[in-house]
Amino acid sequence: MTIDNAHWLNLAVALGIGLLIGAERERSKGDGGESTIAGVRTFTIAALLGAVSTSVDFWLLVVSIICVTIFVATAYFVRNDEDPGLTTEISLIFTVILGGLAMSDASLAASLAVAAAILLAAKEPIHGFVRGVVTKDEMIDFLILAAATLIVLPLVPNAVIGPFDAINPRNLWLIVILVMFIGALGHLALRLLGSRTGLPIVGMVSGFISSIATIGAMGARVRNNPELMGTAVAGATLSSLSTILQIAMLLAAIHRPTLQALMMPLIFGGLAIAGYGLMVTLNSFHHHHLEMSQPSRSFSVKTAFMLALVIAAVLIASAAFKAWFGQAGLVFASGVAGLADVHASTISVASLSAENKLLPVSAAVPILVAFSTNAISKVITAAVTGGKEFFRQVTLGLVIQVSAIWLGWWLF
Repeated sequence: MTIDNAHWLNLAVALGIGLLIGAERERSKGDGGESTIAGVRTFTIAALLGAVSTSVDFWLLVVSIICVTIFVATAYFVRNDEDPGLTTEISLIFTVILGGLAMSDASLAASLAVAAAILLAAKEPIHGFVRGVVTKDEMIDFLILAAATLIVLPLVPNAVIGPFDAINPRNLWLIVILVMFIGALGHLALRLLGSRTGLPIVGMVSGFISSIATIGAMGARVRNNPELMGTAVAGATLSSLSTILQIAMLLAAIHRPTLQALMMPLIFGGLAIAGYGLMVTLNSFHHHHLEMSQPSRSFSVKTAFMLALVIAAVLIASAAFKAWFGQAGLVFASGVAGLADVHASTISVASLSAENKLLPVSAAVPILVAFSTNAISKVITAAVTGGKEFFRQVTLGLVIQVSAIWLGWWLF
């Protein structure tokens, strides 16, 4: 067997891997964090065992892994700990494998070793976060999102079906995942920011989940606490900025040319409502900030599925109106759907554009119409929940925003 400089370098990496993981385990044993069967010397020898075995023959590495596994299993079963862990035992076997990997791919082996050492050293923060910070409902939501993305999505067919060839099951399921993901981001922001940062910030974050629902919640809060008028109006107003940002995110994920066609109207509308919301926020700084309860769930699975069903219906209706009445029919269908949810209309029209059934420029007007009719629903919600003054201030902001987006469309 010829030994060159590269071979010595690989052996040095294997040595470093054993020393790195072994040092962490030795320190853990020394601090009394847990009783371990191996320390820095054992881990270093284990890494070199994997490296030398790989250099001699691959099957010798297999035999070495089997032998170490047997030794580790024996040591595990003879321990007298009431609750013995398997972390060190698994790490020792993993170190042998990494030592062997270092002889063929030193950079990958070193990267995995560093990642393993970080996980081992971060035992208390990780356990504390999982047990003390993440709630049971949040963990369930995370598992649902992971299953929807990693298990269900690959199984959903990617083909056009349904009347007028308007439905793509994979695209609809991607929308379900996207809605749940955005809801999780909003929930995380609420957890990190806290309600004491004020109603404006929380209102903007909640707007990613539902702007209409946020306006309704702010209006109800004002009705119960009139002294919160300024901060509640700011939160309700900034939730409409979230609508602009969410539309941009959806268009970026579905069809970028449509986003480019709507770029200037969205910028005009976003800047207009942001400026109005900032002005209201600055005027409300002297008001007392009341605590807001945070949602227990990261997102609503029911809401995600309902939105997918609405989008499917809007897709079929939009395709039908487009086939029967041309562009005017599509605009009418988007406007009606926008009364309930602007995102459904945005996704359906952008999907038609992505399938080359509609030009990006032609897709812009139906989306703007849906956005405008959705503002009507927000105005009605503000009038019903918050009273006359709340209705007046929120309506002024929405009128400014809708006027700005149409101005941006007219100018560009």
